[in-house]
Amino acid sequence: MIRVLLADDQSLVRAGFRALLDAQPDIEVAGEAADGAEAVRMVGELRPEIVLMDIRMPHLDGLAATRAITEDARLDGVKVVMLTTFELDEYVFEAIRSGASGFLVKDTEPDELLRAVRAVVGGDALLSPGVTRRLIAEFAARSKEPAAATGLSGLTEREREVMALVGIGLSNEEIARRLVVSPLTAKTHVSRTMVKLGARDRAQLVVLAYESGLVRPGWLG
Repeated sequence: MIRVLLADDQSLVRAGFRALLDAQPDIEVAGEAADGAEAVRMVGELRPEIVLMDIRMPHLDGLAATRAITEDARLDGVKVVMLTTFELDEYVFEAIRSGASGFLVKDTEPDELLRAVRAVVGGDALLSPGVTRRLIAEFAARSKEPAAATGLSGLTEREREVMALVGIGLSNEEIARRLVVSPLTAKTHVSRTMVKLGARDRAQLVVLAYESGLVRPGWLG
């Protein structure tokens, strides 16, 4: 059973997500928080697998709450997915850098939301691939241009290749097809790369791919 915590200051939004999630046989809403401070406290008490976190909330915003959760070693394994009203929210890329595992636009289709929750808990794919690729490209393009790939000396050539493909938003299945290997082999390469770089999840691996210079803005294939 996937246990989800909802963190949003709008009760109507929380009610809509709860109705959808609780109707699934493998998902349950463990609790609801109306602001970031309450979300951090409830995560510590309830230990959900995933938090759906609004970016803009009173008292403590979603970015600060996400950092508090992802930097707490006791909460290792809790995934945070940011909720945003606009696709090009100015805080989205910073949210991923703060430790969020991905993000969703609030008006996303119900089926996509359910796939995203299951995907991020499984650690198998970045959320909302189409939106994610556009957003990461947009905000990476605004960041300063890296001089050259650095900090990747411990990776093999294949691991660097896989990391670059993760960086442009490909799933394990897409990477497997691109490299003509099995999905399990692709997943193994991704996992080893994350371990070597100390990446919390695929979202952080994407950020590292851009920040290291391995992938440059606009390299969406």
